Amino acid sequence: MDKTHLNYIQNVFDDAVAAKKVAGLNIAVVHNGAEQGYWQAGFADIKGEVPFKRDTICRLFSMSKPVTAVAAWILIEKGELDLADPVGKFIPEFYDLKVCTEGGRNGKPQKCNRVLTVQDLLNMTSGYTYGAWWDGAPLGEHLTSDLINELNQDVSGENKITTLEVAKRLAKIPLSFEPGTGYAYGLSADILGAVIEAASGMKFSEFLKKNIFDPLGMKDTAFYVPEEKQSRFAKSYIYKNGEAMEEFIYPNLGIQPFMKFQPAFESGGAGLCSTLDDYLKFATMLVNGGELDGKRILQQKTVEYFSEARLSESLQKSFDAGMEHLSGYTYCNLLRVAYEKGRCKMVTENGEFGWDGWLGPYVSVDLKNKLVVVMLMQRTDAGTWEVTRKVKNIIYTSL
Repeated sequence: MDKTHLNYIQNVFDDAVAAKKVAGLNIAVVHNGAEQGYWQAGFADIKGEVPFKRDTICRLFSMSKPVTAVAAWILIEKGELDLADPVGKFIPEFYDLKVCTEGGRNGKPQKCNRVLTVQDLLNMTSGYTYGAWWDGAPLGEHLTSDLINELNQDVSGENKITTLEVAKRLAKIPLSFEPGTGYAYGLSADILGAVIEAASGMKFSEFLKKNIFDPLGMKDTAFYVPEEKQSRFAKSYIYKNGEAMEEFIYPNLGIQPFMKFQPAFESGGAGLCSTLDDYLKFATMLVNGGELDGKRILQQKTVEYFSEARLSESLQKSFDAGMEHLSGYTYCNLLRVAYEKGRCKMVTENGEFGWDGWLGPYVSVDLKNKLVVVMLMQRTDAGTWEVTRKVKNIIYTSL
């Protein structure tokens, strides 16, 4: 890689911090097994003037999803889980699902004609969303918003609603479409976490620790940040009126704002915290075909499947309608997957896969170019945003 060209990343970072678009961020690029560079800028705590560093611990939010997908595939490889398995096989409440496509809270749910499967959860074709964004949304989306609000209250108080209880509660909420007939980004990965618990007989966090975190040496990755590590934990910020960053101190999606205690609800879709180096180990394992430092997590064919998986043509249209910023990508196994790179809004390679998070963390795994990118930040509503696109362009034009 052209390391001189890669240094433009620092300019992008410095400009974003100077413009107060982000408090702090960092990134590492690995190519052919060798780190090509590390860059950081800004603060993990603006008021305390704590620099955003390599060992800063961040909330992953939706970048938890690829970890949940790998956990599910560990069980699939062992024959303990099947893509076609009905979710009701593990959580019986899901055998009695209803669907309601009418808008508003007065819609009349009907019995589903098709069972919900494990693959529906992995591909976000379940019919579950992240709640209602307008009054005319289907009944289930309003009820999902109610549940999310209850989870936010619970994690700030009693902390009693468990991963399995969340799934059972969702089973009573009508879907927004028949399973497998549409794409909607939502709580599928959280249900999958409960399925993994039921299929493995282990608490979700224990399964992740035993099968992923401990083998890979991911010592700072968990569903909370213990007291002895809180000094390394980044604050999250909201971009206010194009002028300043203000600390965001509220729960979101049932995730506690300060991550100080083990939650009852271990969210497979949004609940993990990690560091750059921890997540880099996870992503490097994937680019290596499922193995890192002699520890095999997945078989190589599974990782190749991640890069090759595609939604059907009709489901792709549903994805494109809701994810215009990811033109040229599809979505399978809780991952975006580039399949028509010429349509993408940043330079990439067909088969490149990964995901992002609500606070801006981003991972990219490219098997063809043996390239891994992990970037962390803590800005609300960031996802794949302008800084992500800019640095991705710099990285790919450095190859």
